[in-house]
Amino acid sequence: MPTPSSTPGRKSEGPPPSPWRTLRPVIWYLILLLVVMIFAQKFTQRAAYRTIPYSEFKEYVQRGEVVDCSIKQAVIEGKIQPRPAAPPQKAESGPKAETQPKSPVPPQAAKAPEAFLFRTVRVDDPDLVRDLRKAGVKFTGTQTGFLPQFLLYWILPIAFLILLWQLFARRMRGLGRSVMSFGASGAKLVGDTDIKVTFDDVAGCEEAKYELQEVVTFLKHPERYRSVGAKIPKGVLLVGPPGTGKTLLARAVAGEAKVPFFSISGSQFVEMFVGVGAARVRDLFQQAKAHAPCIVFIDELDAVGRQRGIHLGMVSDEREQTLNQLLVGMDGFETNIGVIVLAATNRPDVLDPALLRPGRFDRQVVLDAPDVEGREAILKLHARGKPVSPGADLRRVAQETPGFSGADLANVMNEAALLAARQGATTIDQKDLEEAVVKVVAGPERKSRRLTPEEKRRVAYHEVGHALVAVYSEHAWEVRKISIVPRGRAALGYTLQLPEVDRYVMSRAELMDKIKGLLGGRAAEELVFGEITTGAEDDLEQATRVVRQMICTYGMGDSVGLVHCAQRGEPFLPAAGNGFVQRECSEETAREIDEEVKKILDAAYADSKNILEAHRSQLDLVAEELLQRETLDAETLKILIDQSATPPPQIEAA
Repeated sequence: MPTPSSTPGRKSEGPPPSPWRTLRPVIWYLILLLVVMIFAQKFTQRAAYRTIPYSEFKEYVQRGEVVDCSIKQAVIEGKIQPRPAAPPQKAESGPKAETQPKSPVPPQAAKAPEAFLFRTVRVDDPDLVRDLRKAGVKFTGTQTGFLPQFLLYWILPIAFLILLWQLFARRMRGLGRSVMSFGASGAKLVGDTDIKVTFDDVAGCEEAKYELQEVVTFLKHPERYRSVGAKIPKGVLLVGPPGTGKTLLARAVAGEAKVPFFSISGSQFVEMFVGVGAARVRDLFQQAKAHAPCIVFIDELDAVGRQRGIHLGMVSDEREQTLNQLLVGMDGFETNIGVIVLAATNRPDVLDPALLRPGRFDRQVVLDAPDVEGREAILKLHARGKPVSPGADLRRVAQETPGFSGADLANVMNEAALLAARQGATTIDQKDLEEAVVKVVAGPERKSRRLTPEEKRRVAYHEVGHALVAVYSEHAWEVRKISIVPRGRAALGYTLQLPEVDRYVMSRAELMDKIKGLLGGRAAEELVFGEITTGAEDDLEQATRVVRQMICTYGMGDSVGLVHCAQRGEPFLPAAGNGFVQRECSEETAREIDEEVKKILDAAYADSKNILEAHRSQLDLVAEELLQRETLDAETLKILIDQSATPPPQIEAA
């Protein structure tokens, strides 16, 4: 167990702070206050003085207007009382004076100007004292005070240098810490009491929780396993698609075991400089040993654990050295007792075999997409604290979301709450949940995308073509909803088909019905309008992909038979399986595969057209109803089909 000084969240008790450290800020504040007061007084006094040139000062002295002055080392300060101006002279008598107009206002006595304080810069003038005595000026000599001079010429420069040195030293210490911590792991340590997540907060992965329960029991009661000679796995690798709760499950393990939890990403180990990643791995395991028993969680392990090989470049060399240090840290010459490494990845196929051998990551826990029971449990978990209406059926929502991960289901509940709040409702009802599912699957509504009546009619027949072909195909999935409301980036409409139960394998007949349903939209356009549009691009892409997988991967074709002639994409990354990474056949075999793909697509397209021609009246009826309502659910579609399929009653003649 960690010592009290190393336990997270507990402060270590050290010696009491010294009195000098406590009084030092107060002393600095007093010195600063004294300097500010002295200079404030000086500046206030200077504001009352008028600065004049030295030549003007001499003129005032010669006129005897200087009352007194103080001669300092650099300046001369004093008081000046200007004399009133001389009265105007009397006008001359005679004919010249008679010609001047008389002023209607008698002249007034000139007002004496006000005295003012002056300051001037002292000049080296030997006659200054003689002129002052001659003018009868009272003058004194003043010497600068010791304290202001001492503060100005000694204290302030020294204080400025000390402050500058402290700033420079602090920057250097920070730079030194950053250089010395360049090889630090950067792992975030979470205390044993700070993790509130438990297994009760994780749903939809009961098998994974059962596998990890042993890790929790070992961290709580290690003597139970050591007494019988059992060794707990040193590393547990969580494998699964994105959003299945790998990180959440790792936190739940730490929350159940009540031990310190180190969290770090695999990309934090990889740097441009060789040796930095290995140093960070060493630092991580040193910290983990100091806090043992503990859990080290490495997210996205494939960033650092890729297979080693011959690579060119400094980054690849750095990644390999980091991986080597990780291998040594997990199972090297020195054993790590009480340190359990949890890692998460969705690319287990690229990991180095030495990383997956027993003694390192000797246990792999697969977290796949939850089944219907797991999805219902996840929805109930995320419904906590939300005002869900009693009439809301979470079981039905779980049945309508096959293939959804835990993150997708959490997003569904959040979108339903947002929709309810947007409409001003106080509870989340079934309509909000169904709309949230459609929004997650097909994207938000594009109300700004306005279609012309002709385009809207084509989209309606296109979507009804998908639905009718699926309805009259024996092995097709059930049609749950049809809509011609534009959604997402490119969807002008959609037909939602979902299986009744979770399906893990599909037969050839089911795949063929799926292909016919994908081609039903294009067949409906050609049948009704006599020409085709670009709206079937995504349908053709999906149909072609399914046919190629049938021939090249599943062995359901006649051209290659049971030969597996294509490399499959990564199963845990759905986006990576859209196309084949590498073809594993000759050019002649590839030509035969292309011909068979075209043959199967043509046959499925012909079947789709035959189905729609046989039920043309239903196609028109459902399309017209869809144009009016814009959205049809499964019940409405069934009523319309049954209504058009029933022959009209015959009227007997009277």
